[in-house]
Amino acid sequence: MLLSDSMRIVDLLVIALYLLAITWFGAQFKESQSSLKDYFLGGRGAPWWAIAFSIVSAETSTLTVIGTPAISFAGNFTFLQLILGYLLGRIVVATLLLPQYFRGEMFTAYELMQRRFGPRVRRFTAGTFLLLRALAEGVRVFAVSIVISVILGTGEILSIAVIVILTLFYTFQGGMTAVIWTDVVQMILYVGGALLSFCIMLHLVTGGWTHVLQAGEAAHKFHIFDFHFAFNSAFFHQPYSFWAGLIGGCFLTTASHGTEQLLVQRLLAARSEADARRALFVSWLLVFFQFTLFLVIGVVLFVLYRQNGHAPPSVAERTYPEFIWAQLPIGVAGLVMAAILAAAMSNLSAALNALASTTVMDFLRPLLPGRAESSYLRTARWATVVWGAVLFLIGLLARHWGRILEAGLSIASVLYGALLGVFLLGVLTKRTGESAAITGMAAGFLATLLLRSYVAYTWYVLIGTTTTFTVGYAASYLWQERSLAFERQ
Repeated sequence: MLLSDSMRIVDLLVIALYLLAITWFGAQFKESQSSLKDYFLGGRGAPWWAIAFSIVSAETSTLTVIGTPAISFAGNFTFLQLILGYLLGRIVVATLLLPQYFRGEMFTAYELMQRRFGPRVRRFTAGTFLLLRALAEGVRVFAVSIVISVILGTGEILSIAVIVILTLFYTFQGGMTAVIWTDVVQMILYVGGALLSFCIMLHLVTGGWTHVLQAGEAAHKFHIFDFHFAFNSAFFHQPYSFWAGLIGGCFLTTASHGTEQLLVQRLLAARSEADARRALFVSWLLVFFQFTLFLVIGVVLFVLYRQNGHAPPSVAERTYPEFIWAQLPIGVAGLVMAAILAAAMSNLSAALNALASTTVMDFLRPLLPGRAESSYLRTARWATVVWGAVLFLIGLLARHWGRILEAGLSIASVLYGALLGVFLLGVLTKRTGESAAITGMAAGFLATLLLRSYVAYTWYVLIGTTTTFTVGYAASYLWQERSLAFERQ
């Protein structure tokens, strides 16, 4: 065996040890799972700061870790404009939706829809989430194959299956408690790995940070704001303008953090509404920091590639993992690669638990009432297994869906608009009933699908939301049905 191959075994051992350790750690929470409240909400015992870390880990994935540096490597910092919208969206969620979620004990976001409209809207919104999360998570599962192919020199499906199976194992055993605490560990690892790789990269640049600043400024890499406004097709095709970031980012975050079970589940797991609000806003600070860090890494990589005269990879998302594997010291490369896989496992575990909770609480439990808690708990665990298989299969199909970070965001955005629109109908109006709400959602889906070729993905949620709300409210005058009132707890 060549010396380089022998040395590379150290990196592979570091990765293998991490995967086994985090799986063992997550499985230790099995004994605390005695009810659906434990399995899906962690018994509402996690501190707010752990939930904040878990929120960030849930909205971060391998897409973020390898896709964000690719954006600034090829472009600039205009992606950061979305983060302003992320803050505005969190304010809307905290003001409009959090108070509704903490009226009584809820397990899923879609129970709110039954209280407001009825069981059909609950099933319709829950089904929309299942479709949305399965498709978007499939793209994230595929992103793991890019990292695996860099490590092993192959795109073997078996390697991706290992990640899915290990994540499935501890999620199956430990439920939401395992998800939250492994999220904390894995976020510390992948952000720490990014900081470590940044420091090493910077050391490799001739002239250090000063040269990175100079080269980045010359290439307009640090350009953030684009205030250009023109009511034309070119403007709406631009995904990263100030207005697309502020408005589109606001609608995207209000939908994802306010209506999608993946993130609402973490808010519901908080000890109180105040803790949920605190976790929500602290998570924004963490998101802002990590996006900035990964964009800076992309600029440093740009300078390094140009300094060394190397051609970038044909797939932009391979730039960061390929550099780590080829240039970082033995052992360190394995640690940073393990950190990237940590982001994948963290997001996957969150998705599995959220998909299982919606399947059981919004579909199976209402159909099979009166069963013992232990029976529902077994069903929840096996629903987790089924969704693990589904996500793996969708990941195989996602190889042909284009740029992975934007593909993941755009898939979610197509469905987010109708979800947010019907939630706003429920919270902001009184006359809209069940049939009108479903009509509005159907119109929102259709409008987004018809217009998505004419606008950037950052506008999808706005289109779907406004169409759903407008059509749903107008339809309420046609259906003349009685609207359900919120339960007063």
